[in-house]
Amino acid sequence: MKKIFIAIVLLVFGFRTFADEGMWLPLLLGEQVYSNMVKKGLKLTKEQLYSINKASIKDAVIIFGGGCTGEIVSSEGLIFTNHHCGYEAIAAASSIQHNYLHDGFYAKSKQEEIPAQGLYADFLLKIEDVTKEVEDSAKELSGAERAAKVQAAVTAINTRYSDETKSIIAKVSALFKGNQFLVFVYQRYNDIRLVGAPPESVGKFGGDTDNWEWPRHTGDFSIFRVYMSKEGKPSNYSPDDVPLKPKYYLPVSIKGFKDGDYAMIYGYPGGTNRYETSYGVKQKIDIDNPSLVTLRDVRLKFMFGQMKKDPAVKLQLAPEYANVANYWKFYDGESKQLIKYHIYDQKKNEEEKFREWAKGKPGFENIFPEWAKAYDTWRPYSKHRVYLIEGIFGSPLIDFAAALQQAEMALVKQGGGDIKKVMEELNAERKKFLESENKISDEEIVAATTMMFYNDIDKNQHPIGFYESLKGSFGNLKEESTYKKYAAALFGSTMIFDDAKWNAFNANPDAAVLQSDPAFAHAMAFLKNWQGKYFSFYKQFVTDNNELGRLYMKGIMQMDPKKTRYPDATFTMRVSYGNVKSYSPLDAVHYDYACTMKGVLEKYVPGDYEFDLPAKLIELANKKDFGQYLDKQKNDLVVTFITTNDITGGNSGSPVLNANGELIGLAFDGNYEALSHKIAYDAMYNRTICVDIRYVLWCIDKLGGAPNIINELKLVKPTAK
Repeated sequence: MKKIFIAIVLLVFGFRTFADEGMWLPLLLGEQVYSNMVKKGLKLTKEQLYSINKASIKDAVIIFGGGCTGEIVSSEGLIFTNHHCGYEAIAAASSIQHNYLHDGFYAKSKQEEIPAQGLYADFLLKIEDVTKEVEDSAKELSGAERAAKVQAAVTAINTRYSDETKSIIAKVSALFKGNQFLVFVYQRYNDIRLVGAPPESVGKFGGDTDNWEWPRHTGDFSIFRVYMSKEGKPSNYSPDDVPLKPKYYLPVSIKGFKDGDYAMIYGYPGGTNRYETSYGVKQKIDIDNPSLVTLRDVRLKFMFGQMKKDPAVKLQLAPEYANVANYWKFYDGESKQLIKYHIYDQKKNEEEKFREWAKGKPGFENIFPEWAKAYDTWRPYSKHRVYLIEGIFGSPLIDFAAALQQAEMALVKQGGGDIKKVMEELNAERKKFLESENKISDEEIVAATTMMFYNDIDKNQHPIGFYESLKGSFGNLKEESTYKKYAAALFGSTMIFDDAKWNAFNANPDAAVLQSDPAFAHAMAFLKNWQGKYFSFYKQFVTDNNELGRLYMKGIMQMDPKKTRYPDATFTMRVSYGNVKSYSPLDAVHYDYACTMKGVLEKYVPGDYEFDLPAKLIELANKKDFGQYLDKQKNDLVVTFITTNDITGGNSGSPVLNANGELIGLAFDGNYEALSHKIAYDAMYNRTICVDIRYVLWCIDKLGGAPNIINELKLVKPTAK
């Protein structure tokens, strides 16, 4: 066991690095990786980057709301993150009378800050290696037996390291596909308040058209604050709470930078699969991604059709639309880049080398034949699963109706649950559902996705009797009008929208009443068909894929133990390093490293859904009223810039730091030419798109009129000559 652990640690420490690839654990940078950072331009010590005993940069970088990164930028707990990370909280705080999404918002005092219910900030306390404990629990087991033992060990470790009374939360992360286990211990703060956000026309400037694209001119930022009790402890919201006194906060540089300067990004990248097989790449290209893109395209079309008609509907659907749209374009681009850069062939070549090495080695030589069988068994049902998740249950109504299965189980199954408690939970969920539901667009989604399932999924996999019944009542299954009539009838008669029917059911829950509800019947036809016939195939595939992936990774380590490797992203703290850098994606095309206000004005289209701008911004920009935020090299206000840093989803809102550890921007996107980055980093074209901190400050100060926020920051200004 000791030898295995040493081999894994050597992989993290590494012997050499390639390009700017790598999402490194700051705890285990190693001398070689750290030396490379210094060669790139870093001016800080390793202890300044990460320390348990002393304040360091890691203490200023937080998990923001469970899916993004944020950073502490003042001695009073001020948080910077992306606009799209704070989007749901901004929308929740908005109304037609006070539409902060549309108009922007800046608190001029702490009393004006708005509680953001449901948001939290996790601060990393420590990381410890628990590989031996987990491995000892599983011993020589494999497959489902091993997975069960590992999960039990992980749960026990999480429980042991956590302390609910002190808001301490532990999460074990499996690295190198389950060959190493680290426990990450966090302190959680639940009192988070909205401090500021630009108008949506700034924070989402360019909309879906510019999403994942460079050049980019989006002011993607928002501002929050974390509060603690007067005793200095985490607490839920209380008007008596006071701003957090952080261990460390980031200085903010308005000195600027140039092409080639050092750039470092801290954050919580959500997930990569850099050791994916050729089978997985083919599955993505052929089935998963095209299906997801097609289904999301339909949902977006119907939502957008209603949002553009009514500001109230836009406000209502904005968070869900943004969520669906973001990865609609990503998965479309990912497939194209995987094909363009021949990633499938690259994986095949790597696997051939492994096969040669594995010959005659028990535990390794049969990995790929077994993997081929696993994919062959699962592939016929894989599209079905995507069409359920992104299609059938892409409807908010049907998704909620599926949750009513809890009530059915409580009513018909012995030990199925306390029906009174279940109904209390469902009543609360129904209230939230109705607040966010747009019936017109959702009805269109149900009609379209029901027809798409019929046309695109193997008829042998259809719910028995469902489409035959639909045909008998509503008409030809090949005609769109049939599904529209069906959806209209479903929406018109379900008790989910009818308070009188719902209240009667709530007062006297009855299985027959529930089962006769058309929305519930629709959801159950598809869900039970899946659960009864096809879920077992998926479960077995996941077990096989995970186990074979673990063994493949173990073999790769043994095949080439001196090669530098970093673990896949697992939404755990990582640091990446690189440079601010321009690039040339096509023949005769060159992209500069920075975009300026000049480009913002060039894209401006009055009244456009994606490219409109506030009148005050145009006025200030035309006057070139940029104050201390002017970039003297460009003689303009720099809005965004690009770096070679290796990031992925979850890094949204991450601090972009210069060589001295000073904040120069917020990471918010990747470029279209490198959207294969979850599976393969492209050393030539990979770029991280960042909003320049000077544009953020200008929007707060000049556009937003909130110098009180600027005054909180520790600004690092150019040295006077």
